[in-house]
Amino acid sequence: MKDAGEKIIDPSRKLSDAIRDVKNAFADRDDVVVDMREAHRMRLDLLAAELAPVFADVPADMDSFDFVVSSGLQPRLWIDAVSHVAMGRDRRTYRFLKDTRIGRVVLAESSDMKPVADSVTRYVAERIVERQRMMEGGVEAAVPGMKRHVVPEAEPPLRSPPRNKGWSAVLSGLGLIAAGALVGLAVSTVLFWDRIVALGLRLRP
Repeated sequence: MKDAGEKIIDPSRKLSDAIRDVKNAFADRDDVVVDMREAHRMRLDLLAAELAPVFADVPADMDSFDFVVSSGLQPRLWIDAVSHVAMGRDRRTYRFLKDTRIGRVVLAESSDMKPVADSVTRYVAERIVERQRMMEGGVEAAVPGMKRHVVPEAEPPLRSPPRNKGWSAVLSGLGLIAAGALVGLAVSTVLFWDRIVALGLRLRP
């Protein structure tokens, strides 16, 4: 006999039904995620098409720019390795972002495409000018107010007064002859040491 507080499990409810309900919930959520991703990518593709003439004018020898729309949960229009355009949570706001040493900063943000496109164009132009100035050696200080220390051209090293090359050659030759004579004397002494000793004994009174 069952107590009044006990609940009776409905035998008609099956685990398979619960699994089907969970799968339907996941499918609905995935549809929302896919729709958001597609909406983000579509708007970024429109921005990329707007900037296509700008990208085409970039010098061919500059490989620091990317200009691609990446796929993923949050598509992004990459300008270079540290800057990109992404969509806000409302799917309508363009956000031009840049990663710096102090964190990510917003360079431009608007629901209108034109201001963001203008900001990207300005950014690309600044990078091109900076590269040209670096190649020409006219780079300005990164911190305002700081000036590059100008190092004066080094003076040529002091040179010793020229010596008489003729006397130097003569002295060098005499030195070599003297050294050779000493070496020969030492070798002869070693070779004939026994005879020298015998001769000394004979001469001794």
